[in-house]
Amino acid sequence: MRLALDEPKATDDSFKQGDISFIIDKELSKKTGDITIDFVDVGYQSGFTISSTNPIGMGGGCSPGGSCSC
Repeated sequence: MRLALDEPKATDDSFKQGDISFIIDKELSKKTGDITIDFVDVGYQSGFTISSTNPIGMGGGCSPGGSCSC
């Protein structure tokens, strides 16, 4: 999974946390379960991490535990 800027579509669910709106494809949401987005500050490897209740493999920078750096 990766973070990206996008406009909502009819096939998306949307969520709001504070002033930030998040959208996720409904089918992907069913597969992943609950999703957590966090920012990790570890020097040169700082960035956002995404983890889910049901991790899915999508390649890229994802670890087997279901966390991705973006």
